[in-house]
This record gives sequence, structure tokens and C-alpha cells, in this order.
Amino acid sequence: MTGQVRTVDGRVAGRRGQATRQKLLTCLDEMLSSSPYRDVRVIDVARRAGTSPATFYQYFPDVEGAVLELAEEMSKESASLSELATDRQWTGKAGWQTAEELVDGLLSFWRENDAILRVVDLGAAEGDKRFSKIRTKVLNGITGPLADSIGKLQSKGKADPDISPAAVAGSLVSMLASVAGQQKAAQSWGAKKSDLKPNLAYLLYLGVTGRKPSR
Repeated sequence: MTGQVRTVDGRVAGRRGQATRQKLLTCLDEMLSSSPYRDVRVIDVARRAGTSPATFYQYFPDVEGAVLELAEEMSKESASLSELATDRQWTGKAGWQTAEELVDGLLSFWRENDAILRVVDLGAAEGDKRFSKIRTKVLNGITGPLADSIGKLQSKGKADPDISPAAVAGSLVSMLASVAGQQKAAQSWGAKKSDLKPNLAYLLYLGVTGRKPSR
């Protein structure tokens, strides 16, 4: 953790305080992986971290406030997804590789952050603007570069000039995010989990370029 970390009342936390705060966040993240968000209580997080509810309240106003901290950190890490979509080649075998790498990165990111992403989706679905903003930041980091790529292909006569780059990119990213959040459900669709990456890459490449991939 870098930079100054402050308590709820505005005091700068020392190294020990920062470690305690981070431990509380780590324990909360672990609990979200095994318990419904609404069931997580301050006293349980504090007990798991080996401290008291009073200490928890020094750093966070409530469980939701701590969850938002985790979500903000997760959204910063999503910059790695944007890098996989920015200024990439989308023609020929290089284009297929771009699609594969982006899908692989996105599926991995969702697996690693599954618990907090589920809470973000829940908050956004309930109309909480704070969670909606975080979700938009994560998805737009991919949508923007994809729309740019489609626009460039159009300018070179390599994509349908009548489609909206923003609409296509937004639709593709929404699809990818939805599937990424349901990776464990693949078997209920009659598919194998291992089928997701190549088939999503196929749909992504087809959506961006309007052509079947060269593999």
C-alpha cells in the first residue's frame, strides 16, 4: 500500500495501522468468497483479523465502506485489461492472438476477483452509483480501446462502415463480462469450462472484424 492512509477521523495511520487496515481488507475479501455479502458483519471481520470492532471502525465507517475500498483497488488493477485491448493488431493470425489474449486475461481477472466483482454487480444492479461507477471504469477500460480498433478497421475499409464502433464494442464487452462471471455454469449449458476461451475469442474476433479468424 502506498501513499498516506488515514483513519475515519482524518488521522494519518502509521505503518502498524496500515498493516492492520490491510489485514482487515484481506479478511473481508476472503469472507466475501465464502459468505453472502449481506451476511458479513463487522464483528466477524474483526474477529477473523484478530482485532476488535472498534479497530475496524477506526478505518472504515461500515462493511460497505470497506467493500468499496476493495472495489476501488480492483478497478485499478483492471488497467491490465485495458492494456490487452489498446493499440492491438486485429487482422490475420495476430488478430486472433489479440482476441485470445484479451479473453484469457479477462477470464483470469474475473476468477481472481470473483467475490468483489459479484458485490460490485449487485450494488450496480440496485442503482448504487458508487458501484456503478466502478463497474463502468472496469468495462470502459476495454470498451474504449475496442471501439477505437473497430473505427480504425472501418477507416481502412476492413470493417462494415454502417456499424457503430461504440455499440459493437460495448455489446461485446458486456457479453464477455457476463460469461466471465458465470464460468462455473458452463457445464449447465452443455459446455466444458475449457470451451469458453476459444469460443469467446472466436466471437470477439468476429464481432470486431466481421470476419472469421485466421488461426
